[in-house]
Amino acid sequence: MSAKIIDGNQVASSMRQEMKAQISRLKEEGRPLPGLAVVLVGDNPASVSYVRGKRKAAEEVGIHSVEHRFPADFTQAQLTQVITGLNQDPAIHGILVQLPLPPQIDESTIINAIHPDKDVDGLHPVNLGRLLRQEEGFLPCTPYGVQQLLVRSQIPVAGRHVVMVGRSSLVGRPLANILLQKREGANATVTVCHTGTRDLGYFTRQAQILVVAAGRPKAITADMVQEGAAVVDVGVNRVEDATRKQGYRLVGDVDFQAVKEKTSAITPVPGGVGPMTITMLLHNTLWAAQRRS
Repeated sequence: MSAKIIDGNQVASSMRQEMKAQISRLKEEGRPLPGLAVVLVGDNPASVSYVRGKRKAAEEVGIHSVEHRFPADFTQAQLTQVITGLNQDPAIHGILVQLPLPPQIDESTIINAIHPDKDVDGLHPVNLGRLLRQEEGFLPCTPYGVQQLLVRSQIPVAGRHVVMVGRSSLVGRPLANILLQKREGANATVTVCHTGTRDLGYFTRQAQILVVAAGRPKAITADMVQEGAAVVDVGVNRVEDATRKQGYRLVGDVDFQAVKEKTSAITPVPGGVGPMTITMLLHNTLWAAQRRS
């Protein structure tokens, strides 16, 4: 069996073109352009790179992006004050605080300080509660991106058995709740596995759709996958590779080369779920602006 490769770059590009057209119409109608504030504390190289990518992506679709950068010794009180100001700024529709934060700052406190209606990362307790209750609110970007990959790749979800490997608050638990909802692109039967699951393969072999966010390279091998299943690999791991200039390469949580021979569809790493995370951040920012206009 030759698996269909789910191209996250292609899906993300298509969605960004749709957003670009919608924002152009807002501009033509004289309505406010979506505004995104990105907050970075410290100079962590990965965080700096992520912020640069998010700002570039926002500008490409026509979102007004404002970057707030602060030194690594910035205090929690100072950062809370910045968030309060952004909450009150009518030109800002979405606030993103780049994680991780320095150790002197409590991440939960800062996330909770963001107004739920500007929480475009979808991590505020109010938005997670809205998700659980099937009420309107922002969905966390990576789980939302996984759902959009499935829908836009024409992989049926309703009535199918989804096995989620991983129970983090960033991916596993929100995605399980998204796919359980009784609405289009969802209505699945969902099993959640984790580090305490005994005989993981027993459950993963039952999956018609297998989503993996285990945080461990090649955690899922070919013998753990049902023939013809669709596999979504959320993991991003660095493994040593002397043949690469940087000395490493990126791999997922799934043994891609072996598993793709058994599946009907599979996401690569990189180029699968990754591009969708930033795309859903842009989508949430645009939606925030549309709700207020």
